[in-house]
Amino acid sequence: MKKIKDYVMLMKPSLSIMVVFSSVISYLLAPKVVEYDWTMIFLLFAGGMLVSGSANAINQVMEKHTDAQMKRTSGRPVASGRVGETEGWAFAVITGAAGVYLLGHYFNWLSAGLAAFSLFLYAFIYTPLKKINSVAVLVGAVPGALPCLIGWAAGDDSLTLGGWILFAFQFFWQFPHFWAIAWVAHRDYSAVGFKLLPAKEGPTKFTALQAILYSLLLVPVTVLPYFTGMCSYETLGGMISIGLIILANLFMIGRCISLYQTMEVNAARKVMFGSYMYLPVVMFALLLSKAY
Repeated sequence: MKKIKDYVMLMKPSLSIMVVFSSVISYLLAPKVVEYDWTMIFLLFAGGMLVSGSANAINQVMEKHTDAQMKRTSGRPVASGRVGETEGWAFAVITGAAGVYLLGHYFNWLSAGLAAFSLFLYAFIYTPLKKINSVAVLVGAVPGALPCLIGWAAGDDSLTLGGWILFAFQFFWQFPHFWAIAWVAHRDYSAVGFKLLPAKEGPTKFTALQAILYSLLLVPVTVLPYFTGMCSYETLGGMISIGLIILANLFMIGRCISLYQTMEVNAARKVMFGSYMYLPVVMFALLLSKAY
């Protein structure tokens, strides 16, 4: 049982579930998906969890020594020595291959190829880049947003405008989200050489201003589906959904402004937790107003 628990920890289930959530909602938003087939939804969820879990396992193997130096991550399976590096690599290869196969076999090889590319980009480009330059956040935002394209491709068999809008939404969302995390954990991250904030000096007004700008960019992106035929605002559900999206955007912008004004860790923590709430609210709101 302890070994199973370690394997689950390798996959970082809470992070993987959030990633796969975006993929499933994007799949359901695809125009060709006109009814909920729970078997297909489960298969998409399973494939996404395996691919995301593989990327997270590789991340833990590659950052074994870094994780061991931070109290927050020192108990991870590879960092603590409960899972060896070879075992970690084997687990990552098996889960990654299984996840890509599930997506290719039951959906299409476009979504499988995107999943494989996302895994590679996250594990082998973003992960080592974190110690080199803060551009790592920009690079990491690509695999972080690809689940939306993966889900859309799985449902629509193509990469049409709606998928790219969802990709842009999750891409821009990640900047205030991850900068808030890096702000809260700045002391630990800087001690091990992670460079994740846009300013070399660490948490600064410039970083907070950047968070505000990206939260403002989310406004046009989140209302764009209503002007492309992807979602409808003419129904009751549509009116409720666009109202929720406007409120969610005001909430996110407000938290980022508060960070700029106070420059406190607690304000950054509020941006971080606020972003966790913001994402599912907007996703569910879009699903509520899907134009069939």
